[in-house]
Amino acid sequence: MDWKRLVQFALSGSSDLEQYAILLVRVSIGLFFAISGANKLFVAGGTKPVYETLVKAKVPFPRQTAYFVAGVEFVCGSLLTVGFLSSPASAALLIDMTVATFTNAVDTLPKGLPPLNWLDDFLYLPEVLYMLFFVWLICSGPGKFSVDYWLVGKLWT
Repeated sequence: MDWKRLVQFALSGSSDLEQYAILLVRVSIGLFFAISGANKLFVAGGTKPVYETLVKAKVPFPRQTAYFVAGVEFVCGSLLTVGFLSSPASAALLIDMTVATFTNAVDTLPKGLPPLNWLDDFLYLPEVLYMLFFVWLICSGPGKFSVDYWLVGKLWT
């Protein structure tokens, strides 16, 4: 066994595997949002929970906004899944999750927590994790296994 290589991998990872990690995260989160948006758009009553959340948060035009949010999730999730316009799709979903975090998810946290416990609970919210993934995808790019990567190769070679 090559101990030096194993220790090196343990300490700094492997750039050879990075593209597979990006692919796994991009496709997984893209599918999640595409399916979630499709269920809101194409299943009877799918936008009702979104609408109710928006009314409770006093967001203007809650019915139209519920359909807009569902459409963003479906379209941007689909784009992210195939890796087409990945950064703009990630940016739109990042905004979507930021708004969801501060109009709904933060309200689910227990009141009166000490600051570190509040931060712990905040960072445990799924919306916050999605936001971090989107920031990472915007910064890393969609990876080699994407339509974007193929297009860049075709357009700028």
